[in-house]
Order: sequence, then structure tokens, then C-alpha cells
Amino acid sequence: MAGAFALMTVEGSTLALISWMLKPLFDRVFVGKEEGAIWWVGGAIMAIFVLRAVTLIASRSLLSRISLGISTTMQRDLLAHIMTLDGRFFQLNPPGAMIERIQGDTIAVQGVWATLITSATRDAISLVMLFAVAVNIDPIWTLAALIGAPILILPAAMVQRYIRRKVRQNRANASARATRLDEVMHGIVSIKLNRAEADQTRRFAQIVGRIRQTEVKVAAMGSLVPALTDIVTGIGFVAVLALGGSEVMEGTRSIGDFMSFFTALALAFQPMRRLSGLAGTWQTAAASLERIYQVLDTQPRITSGGRSQAPASTAIRFDDVWLSYDDKPVLQGLDFVAEAGQTTALVGPSGAGKSTVFNLLTRMVDPDRGRITLGWVPIGELDLGTLRDQFSTVAQESALFDETLRDNILMGRPGSDEAALRRAMEAAHVSDFVDALPAGLDSPAGPRGSALSGGQRQRIGIARAILRDAPVLLLDEATSALDTASERLVQEALENLSEGRTTIVIAHRLSTIRNADKIVVMEQGRVVEEGSHAQLMARGGAYARLVALQFGEDQ
Repeated sequence: MAGAFALMTVEGSTLALISWMLKPLFDRVFVGKEEGAIWWVGGAIMAIFVLRAVTLIASRSLLSRISLGISTTMQRDLLAHIMTLDGRFFQLNPPGAMIERIQGDTIAVQGVWATLITSATRDAISLVMLFAVAVNIDPIWTLAALIGAPILILPAAMVQRYIRRKVRQNRANASARATRLDEVMHGIVSIKLNRAEADQTRRFAQIVGRIRQTEVKVAAMGSLVPALTDIVTGIGFVAVLALGGSEVMEGTRSIGDFMSFFTALALAFQPMRRLSGLAGTWQTAAASLERIYQVLDTQPRITSGGRSQAPASTAIRFDDVWLSYDDKPVLQGLDFVAEAGQTTALVGPSGAGKSTVFNLLTRMVDPDRGRITLGWVPIGELDLGTLRDQFSTVAQESALFDETLRDNILMGRPGSDEAALRRAMEAAHVSDFVDALPAGLDSPAGPRGSALSGGQRQRIGIARAILRDAPVLLLDEATSALDTASERLVQEALENLSEGRTTIVIAHRLSTIRNADKIVVMEQGRVVEEGSHAQLMARGGAYARLVALQFGEDQ
């Protein structure tokens, strides 16, 4: 920045030097007819233009590097910070809105930053130097040139407030646009099947229409101050012409004095015009910076504990755990124990709170009250990284990224060798379809795994969990997307993997958890029954009714 500022100082000063050189050009060459002067005056003016060109290139290169570096760092820091925030934050802020914060707002700041630094610094220096030339020639003429300047004060203040408000609205509209696009792209199949293309287009058109209207208003209001600057400059020109022209005609001032002053004033016109328009430009940056700071100032409520050593045991205990979302109770005094090295299945109707158990264990959310322990250590005392290293998770829908299959599997353990990778693939039966692909493991998974079938995506997720080889397995109906043959094979692989590990299974198909060491039946966020399959069937309670209902439906 120091180097760029020095170069812009030189560049901005060249306009003043050009106007200063017009005095000897007129007085010694055109009026005085000194033949020798034409060469040194012309050479000096040429040198000034060359100096201006060199400093222009150098300063723009430095400033581009600075502004892009700031934007890149800001985007990285924003994403890193957002990933530390709680699940609640992502419920309130859709992905499109966050994409717009990370991308749109930082790019807006980047563009304004470059404009402000280049224009403000260069033009301010040019203006100061040009007025220094003008004052040196005649202070009275300079005051006459500025006679209309007070007219700009009140309109400039009004324009800044108006533009700030409208730009803030437009950044919110831009977030809505990004959110709508994100939802359309990810819901395109549902849109087509429900013939909702026209409705989605109408909704999108409303959003971009609001953006267009606001931008037109901002552009119109932003041109007000530069337009008034033109009027003020015109008034100054007339005043100088009336005052200075009469003095030249009277012979008290030379033509060179007047031409040098007049040129300095003319060259100052464009810097003044650009600087007067920067008020609106700055408000654009300020609105985006406000939105960026809102995210950066949001602090995670789930903070890491101080214990980095993993517990010696993997027994899991929920002790009178309560949790509500927006005053809607999800868990109401949940109590159960998952013994170390055993498989515990959670069953119950939808909305019973089964998936919430996984979110609480991994501290995606924290309970309102109650105690959760891993190896008899409260999970809140553990470092978040240490805690999450204890779990391998396979959900109903495996989250795949638009990267290669290899990268998606290695997400479980990035440093794993090829042998470990192959073992995980064999265990999850990924090799059955990967080896047939043209690029094999280096085949792209597509956006959200769209290049794969549902069963293939699930097996990639299972391979990732197997490779992770954590001491606790969390399975949320991990085989739900597989065909019958693959389900049997993968179920066997998961059963082998779960040996000696603490495993918690969320089961929707009750046939998959008959051999669980313990089955916990949940209803309305609390445990109503627990025991083995045989014990619960013998009681004829809630579990027996679920089994009867499911098998009755299957028939």
C-alpha cells in the first residue's frame, strides 16, 4: 500500500505539472517566440506523460494485487467462520444467502475498495496539486472558482443516506435471488414433475425486478452530486473568466498565467466529478461490509471443551435430557445407556427424537438441560475435534461432494493409504461398481453425488465410515437405499465393523435390528420401553405394536 500510494502520488501530481508547464509554453514559446524553449518545454511535457504512464501501470498492478488479496482472504475467513457456527444458524440462514455473503458481498467490497483507493487517492492528490498550482498563480481566481462549492454540502449528505438504505435493501434482495436459484437447481426434478416451471420463473422474476428497480433508483440518485458538481464547476469557470479575462486584457496578467490557471481548473474538473460520485460508491461498500460483519460477529453457542484426550470407554449415557426447537419440545427427559462394545437400536414413530440423539451426541446442538456422557465424561468437557473423532456416521442420505469418488471416500481419513482405501471399498461393496467405471475411483461423483444411483451413493458413504474406523458407529438406517442383495452384503459388513465398537442404530425397518443387544423404544422424546427383541415382543407393548404394524403393512 505504501508503494502504491507513492506511485499514485506521482501519477496524481503529473496533471499539476502539465498545467504548470503551460505557462512557459505560452509565455516563452507562443508569445516570446524563443526557439530553444520549444525543445525543452516539449521534452519536459513528454517526460511528464511517460512518467504518468509508468506510474499508472505500476500502481494499478499493486492495487489489483492488494484488493484481490483482501477479497480472497475475506472469503476464506468468512467460510471458515461460518463452518464454526451452530446448526441453528443454518436453519435461519439458507445456503443461497450465505453464498451471497461470501461471494457477492466480498466482491462488492473488492470492487469498491479498488475504486476508492485508486480514484480517491489519485484524484485527491491531483486535485490538491492542481489547486496548489492555481493558488500559486492567483489565490483570488482560485476563490472565485470555488464560489459555488457550498451548494454541494446538503445534497451530498442526503444522497449518502438514501444510497446506503437502498443498497442495504438490494444486498438482501441479492441474497433472496441466490437462495431462489439454489432451491431451483436442487429441486429441479420436483419442479418438472409438478410442472412448476412457470411459477418458479414468476417468483424469480419478482426478485430480480425488485433488484432492477432499486439499482435504477440508486444510479439516478448517485448521479445527483456529480451533476451538481458540473453546475458548480460551470459557475467557477464563468467567475474566473470574468475576473481573470479582464486582468489579461488590461495587461496586469500574462496569457501564460491565465492558460496555466484555466488548464489547472479544467484538469481538476474530472477528479472533482469522480470524487463527488464516490459517496455513493462508499455506501455500496458500507452496506456489504455491514452484512459481512453481521456474520463475523455471530459467535457459536457450542464451544469446544478443554479436554483433548479421548475417554477410555465409549459407553454413552443420556440422563434426563431435554431439548426444544422454537418452544416445541423434541426431547422430554430422555434417559438411556448404550453400553460400550454393544449395539443399541433406537426405534419409534417419526418425530420421536431419534435423529436428535445423533445431533446431541456429536454436539451439532446442545440440550436445554440434562447430561450426556461418553465414557462417563460429559461431552461438553471434550474438545469438539476429539469428540467428533470418536464417531463414524452413516445417514439415510450420504453427503457427497462434486469431487472424485476417491476424494469422497478419503474424507473419512484423508491420509489413508491405498491398501486401507481398498479394504474399505471391498467391505462396503464399492468395488462392485467402481471398477466398471471408465475412470474408476477418479470418476466424478457429480453435484451432490448426482452421477451415482442412490444405492451407490450410500455405499460410498459407508466406505467413508469404514475407513474412518472410529470407536463409535452412528447408523441412521444406513442400508435404506440399497437393493436387497446389496443390503444383505453391506449389513454383514456393518455388523463385522460394529464388533467391539459401541454402535447406535436408528431403525425404521425393524427387521434390521432384531439382533441388537438393546432396543430403545422412543415416543414423544422419551423412552417408553427398552430391552432385547425377544423381551420386548414378550411384553406386548409399544415395540410389539410397531412390529405388528410394520409386518402387517408389508403383507
